[in-house]
Amino acid sequence: MKIQKHCVGIDISKSTFTACICSEFENQDLRFSEVKTYSNDKIGFNQLNRWVRKLVKDSAPMVYLMEATGVYYENLAYHLFKIKKVLHVVLANKSKHYFASLNIKTKTDEMDAKVLSQFGVERKHTPWAPPKEVYLKLRNLTRYHLQLQDQKINLLNIQHAKNEAHETQSFILKSNKKLIKVIEKQILECKKEIQEVINSETELSEKVEKLVEIKGVGILTIATVIAETQGFEHFKSVKQLVSYTGLDVVQRESGTSIKGKTRISKKGNKYIRRALYMPSIVACRYNENLRLTYMNIITRKPSKMIGVVAIQRKLLILIYTLWNKNEHYIDGYKTKVAPEQAEATRDNS
Repeated sequence: MKIQKHCVGIDISKSTFTACICSEFENQDLRFSEVKTYSNDKIGFNQLNRWVRKLVKDSAPMVYLMEATGVYYENLAYHLFKIKKVLHVVLANKSKHYFASLNIKTKTDEMDAKVLSQFGVERKHTPWAPPKEVYLKLRNLTRYHLQLQDQKINLLNIQHAKNEAHETQSFILKSNKKLIKVIEKQILECKKEIQEVINSETELSEKVEKLVEIKGVGILTIATVIAETQGFEHFKSVKQLVSYTGLDVVQRESGTSIKGKTRISKKGNKYIRRALYMPSIVACRYNENLRLTYMNIITRKPSKMIGVVAIQRKLLILIYTLWNKNEHYIDGYKTKVAPEQAEATRDNS
């Protein structure tokens, strides 16, 4: 019987990764190889390549599939891309649903690698490719800026607690104050680096200048959205983008007995949602069009947060539209919305 596809499923961790090869035959039968474990470094990558070449000698299509596990998958992903292998990187929630569909309850590295290899031959996936260098730099910087902001908030909380405590030593107060100043300096340096990366490409700089004309939106918000979406390169529709960010509406209704609350999925890019939160607050006050939308929503809904989320979604779609059309933002400009866009921006969250 002829084999029609192979997939190397890889379960990866910080120091090691486990691999299994699944081969699918023309009659949909599956055959699994033994499971191998290698070190998560160049030595392990080369050992994996030799093992795959030894076992797979036919001309059937070969793909690799792994989960996006933190940053641990990146070195192997770049290695496989460099040697021109077809790689699929899937989100953990997608593989989790696939595991559940097979009713698999065992959770081991060996089982994960085996099921991921089966996932690769039985389902269609988008080939992975590394982001452009400029987007990778922006992503690293914007995420680091967020981490610095979180550290500053933690230090400010410590400062408040120590100031209110009884007889806190002056050393502690001075030390905490110095740390806050250091973090604030690094935040400013990080902002400068972000601006320099944007200025390094003329087309990117010109587009960003147009996007920051949107009331309530600043450089950091735009840089985060552009970096996390790789310049919207892989998005073909508004609906797809909204789903990627986790701002899509989820309804929970069944028959007459289940009437759950409508909410956003939050199964998406948390960095974009967080970057859009404060701009949406500002837009609700100072962007006339969006303020009217916000006021209309909160008069019909029980929570103001529902209105804020709707404005987050509208800002995201506005950024996406202006980026693709390479147009300036016109305050007060209204257009007819396409049916698909209208569905994605429904205010029933």
